[in-house]
Amino acid sequence: MNASSERGPAVRTLRWTSDSLELIDQRRLPARIEYVECRSAAEVAQSIRDIVVRGAPAIGCAAAFGVALEARRAAGLPRAQFEKSLRAAHEILAASRPTAVNLFWALKRMNGCAERTAALTCADAAAALVEEAVAIFQEDIAANIAMGRAGAELVPDGARIMTHCNAGALATAGHGTALGVIRSARDAGKRVSVIANETRPFLQGARLTAWEMVQERIPVTLITDNMAGHVMQRGMVDLVIVGADRIAANGDVANKIGTYTLAVLAARHGIPFYVAAPLSTIDTGIETGATIPIEERSAGEVTGYGGITWAPLGVGVLNPAFDVTPAALITALITERGIVRAPDKDRILQLFAQ
Repeated sequence: MNASSERGPAVRTLRWTSDSLELIDQRRLPARIEYVECRSAAEVAQSIRDIVVRGAPAIGCAAAFGVALEARRAAGLPRAQFEKSLRAAHEILAASRPTAVNLFWALKRMNGCAERTAALTCADAAAALVEEAVAIFQEDIAANIAMGRAGAELVPDGARIMTHCNAGALATAGHGTALGVIRSARDAGKRVSVIANETRPFLQGARLTAWEMVQERIPVTLITDNMAGHVMQRGMVDLVIVGADRIAANGDVANKIGTYTLAVLAARHGIPFYVAAPLSTIDTGIETGATIPIEERSAGEVTGYGGITWAPLGVGVLNPAFDVTPAALITALITERGIVRAPDKDRILQLFAQ
């Protein structure tokens, strides 16, 4: 694997400074590169809600840094007020988006750190929380690289890979999950090309995945979501790799809306369907995908885009941000601890026993 791939792209999704978190504004890409500076948990939560930052692992990292920011802001306060500030940070961040479980995983981990440092001074506890957030960030990059290496073995030379939404460096601390597998396959010397679904309504595939692949000089072809069945039928797809926002204990996967459709189409055409995600995305507390909360976003995301409205005033709109793909349609999960073929509850639990 070449060094530039392991470092990730030149543009960082998250940049931590001594007193702020800088997030690349993914609403502006690919037209321009801008960063939003956050100095409090409330500002991080707002950035998560507004999709300045997106992608389950990146949201988890951002939330951890949000807690760290609040801890630093409150480090000079009496202990009771310090703890009150941390609780408030946890609550506002937890309410920012409901589906991506990495958010809640990261907050739980930060809360555990706070509990372990309860006997320290507020300043020392704040420093420990900053260290924990940095560790979560660094561990995500390491997990993505391990995932990429494992998943690259599933990618044949010359593979034409379809992906949906954006599960690249922009959705993580670096390297990416689904796109991380593609990067790692390329870096292993395999010839690969990508078919990126545009991913309506927020166009993450068109704006973000296509941009990442162009930056990486990996051949990429952009299609609209409703072209996926056609290109599969024409024999133009060898495998599908997507990311995930939450995986239930039985292997059901919640991911960007449209993923379930792709899985059904892939099964119809005998195409392997892979999901790349870190263990932090697996929610063993949820038995099946039927109980995964699905975020409903604003109607304006469907009725228009970029200040242009194309739907008539008064039309009813559904805008679920995610759907659930049953485990039976998933060929394998790709994780930092290896590949889980035909995922089910027993095989998934074995990952956590390693």
